[in-house]
Amino acid sequence: MRLGFTPQEAYLILLFGLSLLAAIGTVYGSWAFSHTDAAVKRARIQAVNSRARMAWWLIVVFTIAFALGQAAICVFFALLSFFLLREFIAITPTKPTDHHALVLAFYVAIPFQYFLVWFDKPEFFTLFIPVYLFLVLPLIMALSRDTDRYLERVAKVQWGLMLCVFCLSHVPAIATLDLTRYSSTGPLLMLFFLLVVFVTDLGSALASSMLGGKTLSFNMNRTVLGSILGGVAGVAAAATMYWITPFRFWQALLMAIAIVLSSMIGDLVIHSVRQSMGANRMAGEADIYITRGTLARLAPLTFAAPVFYHLTTTFFITLKDVL
Repeated sequence: MRLGFTPQEAYLILLFGLSLLAAIGTVYGSWAFSHTDAAVKRARIQAVNSRARMAWWLIVVFTIAFALGQAAICVFFALLSFFLLREFIAITPTKPTDHHALVLAFYVAIPFQYFLVWFDKPEFFTLFIPVYLFLVLPLIMALSRDTDRYLERVAKVQWGLMLCVFCLSHVPAIATLDLTRYSSTGPLLMLFFLLVVFVTDLGSALASSMLGGKTLSFNMNRTVLGSILGGVAGVAAAATMYWITPFRFWQALLMAIAIVLSSMIGDLVIHSVRQSMGANRMAGEADIYITRGTLARLAPLTFAAPVFYHLTTTFFITLKDVL
């Protein structure tokens, strides 16, 4: 590993940095929330508090990655997929006749997808949901003989599976990559990815709260300036962590830009989906992390994970001889 650190030492450095970010966000959020009465300002500060507290869940992921191994990582993200899909289905109109399709989605698709990830079978986990379930789910729903809004119902369940299970499963899949020829490890690369997404999200929330500016049309808690500065913060974080990755310095910057852009696109798309479904902001969303508000919080992650995974596998594994 570059700079002479062992993976364990690199993990402790990342853990310290994340704890420092969480402390800064928590202290600022607590202080600012008690010193303002403006509704818009308080909502933005709540977003900061939400992201700061989310750091502790990242610390859990960090610990799992190095203490318990790949199986525990897959179980953790499988649970996240379950709650994410549950929230998506909750805001998506379904009918009693969709019961069998939903059982397949929750109790077959999720465990089997992560089982394939755990056993490092990319040729299967990249096809299972987009190909096989894409063909099977319409059949199961057609057998119910309920054709009312059939295509719409099928599309929503399939889209939910793609977003909540397929896309999110790419996060633990990053940890399975064999990067020994680059003096790096899959779990460290996964932590690099998670930190870039987290710093971008937290930086955007902090800058929007502290500096204000023109509000984004799809997210009232974010501003244009805040989003730009959050993206810059994410790229800067990648620059400080490039030594734990298989990337050279300039490659880490390009990867970070891809992560930042795809996470912002994910945030835009998911907020648009929620608004189109009439999903208002849930009460207590800023304080509950696993059971509520999961869809909005993990929106950047769901889009960025498959992009980062496939960029890495394409340019640093499949084409490694060329590079």
